[in-house]
Amino acid sequence: MSMKLYVGGLAYSVTESELEALFAEQGKVDSAVIIKDRDSGQSKGFGFVEMSDLKEGQNAIKELDGKDFNGRSITVNQARPQEDRRSSGGGGGFRKSY
Repeated sequence: MSMKLYVGGLAYSVTESELEALFAEQGKVDSAVIIKDRDSGQSKGFGFVEMSDLKEGQNAIKELDGKDFNGRSITVNQARPQEDRRSSGGGGGFRKSY
């Protein structure tokens, strides 16, 4: 069973291949993604790593949480499911009826 990890506190210069290499020391990495701003393409300083094995994922949390990586102390924990971003409040502007 695989495990998806949240990785926060990343330096903006960290690449996905560097992130993957860091976690590969703990086990097989299925994917490593750094979240970027959709307009500028700039890293947002966090990403997600999917490990093939649950135990390897748990070990990665234990070994890498709080570790210095490229001059920054990173946060590593199990990723939570993505929240539903649909708003029940509409989102449109108020339209006055005359």
